[in-house]
Amino acid sequence: MIVITLTSVPPALRGELSKWCQEIQVGIFVGNPSARIRDLLWDKIVDNVGQGRATMAFNARNEFGYQFRTTNRYYEVRDYDGIPLLVKVKDATPLIKVGYSDAAKFRRAAKFSKQKQRSEPPDVSFVAIDIETTGLEPDTDKIIAIGMVKINHGVADNPKQILIKIDEPLSDEIIKLTGYTNKWLETEGVDIVSALSRFVDTVENLPIIGFNVNFDINFINKNLIENGMLKVENEITDLRTVVKKNELFLNNYRLETVLAKYGIENINPHHAESDALATAKLADQLIKNSLLYF
Repeated sequence: MIVITLTSVPPALRGELSKWCQEIQVGIFVGNPSARIRDLLWDKIVDNVGQGRATMAFNARNEFGYQFRTTNRYYEVRDYDGIPLLVKVKDATPLIKVGYSDAAKFRRAAKFSKQKQRSEPPDVSFVAIDIETTGLEPDTDKIIAIGMVKINHGVADNPKQILIKIDEPLSDEIIKLTGYTNKWLETEGVDIVSALSRFVDTVENLPIIGFNVNFDINFINKNLIENGMLKVENEITDLRTVVKKNELFLNNYRLETVLAKYGIENINPHHAESDALATAKLADQLIKNSLLYF
């Protein structure tokens, strides 16, 4: 358990803390995160406290059973044989901005050393996929487009898009969201069996990646089984899960938000081909940052 007190801090910092802790009184937060999240929260506090003050107390294995940290530049926490004491610092000079403690610097250095980018292209092979559908339910809705980008030993093939004919008109909502039209599917689309066969031929036995990819795989497997084909048994990696694990303080984890975080442009959002290409670029960034492995 942790208790955090804040005084004269920017409102945005209190907003960030409310994602992980409960504000039981103005400026007082309690929570029960893991030690790793606790340390990341403290780094966030130190980085954004401005001219305000913050103190954190948490469980610890020492004589008192707790430990604490503070950003108050006039005091520092010292350990005397397992007993944490708050000691006044002599000749403390005013600071424009509160800096990092040595411990925080070590943690941040360790964090960013893991994210050091590789200089050479990663020698990996996988297929990035995205599908567009008439709705969210595999049992009642239909696939209208499959987008794929195959990466062979670090080199990307041209993106592929397979349009699929369906036996019902698209809703106005789907047309507005995706840009696909009934005429487009009718003139350029293929039947679902042909589309699935081309999908299987493309992915072969390579790892499959996607963003919220379980949605795509559930639709694809349902249609494969319905048409007498074997369901996908490839290694599946969801990039949304990878990003959530490593980017704890994003406002949300929608694809457009994550792409913006990594500086990736998606020219045509909600088009299967464009989303698959953006997903492949995101995978490349995560691999270079040593956050994604195959």
